[in-house]
Amino acid sequence: MSAIALGMIIFAYLCGSISSAILICRLARLPDPRQHGSGNPGATNVLRVGGKAAAAAVLLCDVLKGMIPVWIAYYLNVQPFYLGLVAIAACLGHIYPVFFHFKGGKGVATAFGSIAAIGWDLSGLVAGTWLLTVLLSGYSSLGAIVSALLAPFYVWWFKPEFTFPVAMLSCLVLIRHHGNIQRLWRGQESRIWQKLKNKKQKTAKEVAQEQRKEDD
Repeated sequence: MSAIALGMIIFAYLCGSISSAILICRLARLPDPRQHGSGNPGATNVLRVGGKAAAAAVLLCDVLKGMIPVWIAYYLNVQPFYLGLVAIAACLGHIYPVFFHFKGGKGVATAFGSIAAIGWDLSGLVAGTWLLTVLLSGYSSLGAIVSALLAPFYVWWFKPEFTFPVAMLSCLVLIRHHGNIQRLWRGQESRIWQKLKNKKQKTAKEVAQEQRKEDD
């Protein structure tokens, strides 16, 4: 392994360790995503606790954490295998962030960003798979699981030299979703639309209670 490849792997891990969800929630004075909702510091949970704008910002930052290190490594002519290790390091940083006591998110957006740096055709297929699965099922976690399962096959078709690293990325995502897989199997996983609906209903009730108190 060259010094450049090793340096990019370390850089990717440090980039991944910057928790976008926690920092953006702090800046926007929103609840800590680790202590509310599902407890996962990711875009989906920020959507529940902070709304669409905050979730979109988190999603963009998480994607860039995976995309930027892989792009830089690519332009530095890092070999495909080590390029894959750079992508994996970024995801490991997101999942086990050194700056936040090694307790991070599930790595889906960061993994997507890493794949996007490999090729827009691949990222389009992965994003389309996630979106179609979510629209048909209503489960964000199922979209991530299906996308992770199919991503290595997409890569094998377009750029086979990256198949093994992407397969490793997919394994990381699937391992992080083991709890979701169990809940889906048992029929206990909540649909994302239902969670947002419940949040709105709860807020309306709280407002009504506050109004009653003021009237009393």
